[in-house]
Amino acid sequence: MPLADRAGQVLMVGVPASLPASAATLVRRNHVGGVFLRGRTAVSAGTLARRSAALQRVAVAVGGPRLHVAADQEGGLVQTLSGPGFARIPSAVEQGRWDGASLRRRTQSWAGALRAAGVTMNLAPVADTVSAADRTRNPPIGAVRRNYGETPAAVAADVAQVVGGFHDAGVVATLKHFPGLGRVRANTDVSTRAVDALTTPADPNLGPFRAGLGAGAEAVMISSARYPQLDADHVAAFSPAVVTGLLRERLGFGGLVVSDDLGSAVAVRVLSPGRRAVSFVAAGGDLVLTNRSTDAAPMRAALIAQAQRSAPFRHRLDDAVVHVLTTKQHHALLTCSTR
Repeated sequence: MPLADRAGQVLMVGVPASLPASAATLVRRNHVGGVFLRGRTAVSAGTLARRSAALQRVAVAVGGPRLHVAADQEGGLVQTLSGPGFARIPSAVEQGRWDGASLRRRTQSWAGALRAAGVTMNLAPVADTVSAADRTRNPPIGAVRRNYGETPAAVAADVAQVVGGFHDAGVVATLKHFPGLGRVRANTDVSTRAVDALTTPADPNLGPFRAGLGAGAEAVMISSARYPQLDADHVAAFSPAVVTGLLRERLGFGGLVVSDDLGSAVAVRVLSPGRRAVSFVAAGGDLVLTNRSTDAAPMRAALIAQAQRSAPFRHRLDDAVVHVLTTKQHHALLTCSTR
């Protein structure tokens, strides 16, 4: 695979959730590895399946593997797809009240609808723990009922069942937002003040992430908050200490590491789009997610340029591509031929 194509494979770029024709041009020009269905849509599952298939044909036609198609289908206020064929999904708070068998069975049903519609990856479940005391003071998770429980043990039990349900349906589950957003007092989407001053490498709130990994989660999303006790100098997405040291080495995760949005999030705005992509991959990340389609070209160019300048970075980029392609192989997205 040429370097330019390898750089494209580590990009997941936001497109309107109804997948307009403009997404085809994006794929042709940048050979991206995936698309993220941005926003909300009420198109039917059948319509989305046809549009997803058309986009996959474009990816294959330009010589690449098929795309990962991702959605935010958590439930509650965070549900990208709600048209015919997609059930209404309750919030994680409500899901957390069900017994484990029911949660896994219903998750498998929701995930099966995604798979049938051409969605290969769900950016869920949320593995963040929000204590009862922090519920109203935690804007990104607790205030909008995205947490399964109020203790690490409760969240861990539910996350394991949700991951199992996705696995049963053949959809990639993505644990988020590592190492946790349950203690922050601001949202990284709109603020640079999202700081968790408490999390340590041995923190109990990492328990749900461990449980999700143990249940077979194939992907982990890294937050863009700051964790001074883990890394005093970088947000998590750009931190080798968090991505490589804590997630890869201490927790032993060898799968796909995905960024939180590195496009319009205020928390990362200090860097150019190209530097965001390079910094995430250099820290140990694999799949750069941006909700802005205009970021694809400068991010890809920056990855190519850095790989040409630095042999260690080129090896790291190749490692990231292997992680991306491995998940694609597991989900029948690779097209092989003999010549």
